[in-house]
Amino acid sequence: MGPVSTGQHRGLCLGLDIGATKTLGLVVDAEGAILAEVREPTEPGAEGVVRTAAHVVEALRAATDTAHVGTVGVGIPGLVDVEHGAVKHAVNLGVDGDWLPLRDLLGERLGVPVVVENDVNAATLGAVAMSGEDDLVYLSIGTGLAAGLVLEGRLRRGDHGAAGEIGHVPVDPSGVLCQCGQRGCLETIASGSAIAAAWPTPDDVPPARALFAAADAGDPAAIAVRDRFAAGIASAIRVLSLSADPRSVVLGGGVAQLGEALRAVVADALRAQARTSPFLESLDLAGRLRVVPADYPVAAVGAALLGRNR
Repeated sequence: MGPVSTGQHRGLCLGLDIGATKTLGLVVDAEGAILAEVREPTEPGAEGVVRTAAHVVEALRAATDTAHVGTVGVGIPGLVDVEHGAVKHAVNLGVDGDWLPLRDLLGERLGVPVVVENDVNAATLGAVAMSGEDDLVYLSIGTGLAAGLVLEGRLRRGDHGAAGEIGHVPVDPSGVLCQCGQRGCLETIASGSAIAAAWPTPDDVPPARALFAAADAGDPAAIAVRDRFAAGIASAIRVLSLSADPRSVVLGGGVAQLGEALRAVVADALRAQARTSPFLESLDLAGRLRVVPADYPVAAVGAALLGRNR
C-alpha cells in the first residue's frame, strides 16, 4: 500500500470503499480534490474487515500529515442498517449471519465518528459529485447488477433498503436460476458474472474486455453475446427511467472500465428498443447516458461525502 499524493488542508474528509479483494481509502479536501489514496488487500471475516479499514485510515492520516480527519465514511457491500451502522449478508467479505456493528467497532478503534452505507449508494453520491447532477441513477455493473438513486438531491434507499435492486427484476420466466431464488432475473443476463458465464476466459483475462475485443474483431458469437448483454443493460435503464425519470443515468462498476465502448453499445441498444415506440424515442434515454471514467474512484469519493454530510 502507499499514498499517491499528499497534502495538509482544512476540512478534510475520509472515505473507504471496502471490497472483497481490496479496501480503497481516500482523503478529500473541501473542494473535492483527492489528496491521498491508499489501497490494501481486504482481510476476510468481521475482524479482518475492521482491521483492514483501520490500517488504511492510519496510512491516510500519515499520508496527509494530520492526526485527525473528521468523520470516516464507509461504503461496503451487503445489507446495511444505516441508522445503526451495521452490515450483514456481505458474503464475499466473509461477513454473514449476525449483524456486524462496523460503525461502533471501527469508531472505537479510530477514535472518530464513522458513517456506514451500502457501497452502491456511496458510489451514487460519488457519481453526483463527478457529474454535478443532483437527479440521477447510478447503475453498477459488476459481479451483479444494482442501482443507486439520487432524486432531486435526496438518496433513495427505500423502506426495506431494496431501492435500486434492479438486477433482481425477472424478465425471463424460463431463464436460469438467479442466486436470489427467482428465475431469469436481469442480473443473469446483464452483469459481469453473466458475461463470464457466456464468454469464459483464462483467469487473468477480464471476460468483459475479452468479449468486447472479440466482438470488435467481428466474431459473430461474441457479437451475439455482447448485444444480448447490452440489451439487458438497456432494459434495466428503461425500467429505472420509466419508474423514476432521472435526468442522467451513470454506468459504473467493474464492467464500466470498458468506458466509451460500453456506453456506445448500451446507447445503441436503447435506440433499438425505442425504434418502434415514439413514446420511448421522445424520452431520449440514450442521450442521458454517462459512464464513470476508469480512473475515478467513485465509491470512495461518495463514502468521503457521507462524512461531510453527516
